Amino acid sequence: MGAIMTLFPDRDSLRRQFMSAKPFPYIKIDSFLDPTFAKEVAAAYPPFDEALKSGKSFKAVNERKKVQISKAAIFAPPIARLNDMLAAPDFMDDLSFVTGIPKLLADEELNGGGIHMTGPGGRLDVHVDFNFLEERSLHRRLNLLLYLNNDWPEAWGGQIQLWDQNVKHCIEEFAPKFNRCVIFETNEISYHGVVPISPNATAPRISFATYYYTKEAPEHWTGHSHSTIFKARPNEVVRKMVLMPGAQIREQAISGARRLKRLLAGNREP
Repeated sequence: MGAIMTLFPDRDSLRRQFMSAKPFPYIKIDSFLDPTFAKEVAAAYPPFDEALKSGKSFKAVNERKKVQISKAAIFAPPIARLNDMLAAPDFMDDLSFVTGIPKLLADEELNGGGIHMTGPGGRLDVHVDFNFLEERSLHRRLNLLLYLNNDWPEAWGGQIQLWDQNVKHCIEEFAPKFNRCVIFETNEISYHGVVPISPNATAPRISFATYYYTKEAPEHWTGHSHSTIFKARPNEVVRKMVLMPGAQIREQAISGARRLKRLLAGNREP
């Protein structure tokens, strides 16, 4: 039995689902991996405290109490195998067929992807992802998210939400059910976020993320690249009016300081 169970057998049906989905193209696939293999992958995740030591942690207003491990070289064997499978030629061919996006490329550097773990009280606000990797001239086209918690009560939050382009209405919401995979197109209206994790959760929310690119620009490409764009939900007035603008000002100041430092370093005489 193959480790990836569902994506191959009924490609035509999945393609129709993806193409017709609202608010933007997506599919949800339960029992994505062979159950035994899925358990092996989940069991190979490090404890949250250990992940904090080896990964990148987030403490920002829009994204906090989250750790991300993107270095495939340090993945435990089952996780490394999963990562390899999600970049395998046969899988990529099926993914291109289902999504209608030709010439997809897996990201061997897992920029922003890999092991994701969010602790109690953590959050990831509604956002649209960065659209272009300038250093490699690649257009971001798809997100693949695989959820791996064996037991995750609804009261703990952590549901992924898909929002309309104005972030006025949540159109879809999915619990991070074990072995559930959500794949969606990344474009200028693919706003999505995670319901904040309850401080009462007794375990981190865990998932594996990988993103796909093309060298060719999508039809909606305007020539303008941007980083992640966060927006507040309709009921998050304080975040919209105070917290997010403040975070944006701080980020702009930090980015400006970095650019100035690079400029000064470039002008130094040897």
